[in-house]
This record gives sequence, C-alpha cells and structure tokens, in this order.
Amino acid sequence: MTRVIGLSGGIGTGKSTVARMLRDRGVVVLDADAIVHEIQEPGTPALAEIAEAFGAEMLREDGSLDRDRLGAVVFRDEDARRQLNQIIHPKVGAEMGRRLAEARDGGAPLVVLDIPLLFEGRGRGGSAGLVEETILVYARPDQQVARQRARDGRTEQEAQDRIAAQMPIDEKRALADHVIDNSGTLAETERQVDALLETLRSAAVQEPASD
Repeated sequence: MTRVIGLSGGIGTGKSTVARMLRDRGVVVLDADAIVHEIQEPGTPALAEIAEAFGAEMLREDGSLDRDRLGAVVFRDEDARRQLNQIIHPKVGAEMGRRLAEARDGGAPLVVLDIPLLFEGRGRGGSAGLVEETILVYARPDQQVARQRARDGRTEQEAQDRIAAQMPIDEKRALADHVIDNSGTLAETERQVDALLETLRSAAVQEPASD
C-alpha cells in the first residue's frame, strides 16, 4: 500500500530544499511545479490557452512563456490568478494522478506530492485531493521576504505581493499534519526531515494492505 503525503510551504520557506532532502533519502517526490513547466512548453494546449486569456505579449519571441511577465499580472490580480489556475490546475492534477499511479504500480511505499498551493486547493479536487496527510515547510514571513530578495532579486514590494497571494503561512501551519521548521540551519532542517521520515515509514509498514 502506497502512502501519499502532500508537501507544501510558502514562497521562500525552503520547500524545494526539503523536497531535495527527501529525494536524497530515496523518497519518490512528484513535483507539481515541474509538471506546470512541462505543460506550458511551446506548442502545448495550456500555453495557447494562456496566450488567449492574457494576451500574446505573455509569449517571448521564441514562443516560450514569459513567466516573469505573467507572474507580475497574476500575483497582483486575484481574478487573473483564478483564471490562470482554472487553466493549469486540472491539467496538473491529471498528470500528477497518472504519475502517482505509476509509482503505486512500481510498489513505492511512500510518495510525496510537492504542491505549492496544496492548502489553498484542498477540498477543490485536483492534486490536493490525492493526499492523505500534509507536511508544511515553515519559515517566518520576514525570512520569506529576505530569501526572495536574495535569491530572485525582487524588491520588498514584489516579495510581499507574492506572499500576499498565498494563504498566510501561519494559517497553513495550523492546518498541516506535520511541520518542518526551516527557519534555522540546514542541519536542523535535516534532523527534522530524518525524524519525520522515520515516523512516516514506520506508519506505512504498520498499515494493513488494502484488499
């Protein structure tokens, strides 16, 4: 029986770092962001829908998506963000479900679905509806801003806009089944990942197989 865990966080909390740690420890991690990039490649139906909805100026000269330009629109406009999600989320959910089925067929005991908007999407179907438990990667809001500015060169306002476009990190923390606090050192985060994996794997072994 495969146990399916959702992994999420907020912008700048270090979710990708924790996902890498899980992969390094042999866990199957399915990355929703990577799937988004794949379905937005030039020539795909999703990219054509985005260009129709938001304008041809969202495409670069080579036909690829100008993610920064699109992001500048959707992170400041809730209606635009909702419209983009309606285009993307069903396609991502379908592909995530297909890859999860492959992992189950391969006998993976534990699969982690890395979904940025996991908590925002729970109860709405899609990828979020596939998970049994949730892990939140947490960092303080001031750290979220500082990390975006250091990593992406964003202004403080741009960083704040992206944080404001998501559910507040403390609300997600209250909803999560498990929390990895990534506000300290990498070594501290690794210790938390190891402890949580031991718990999850032990529980997976103890669960009876389904009929």
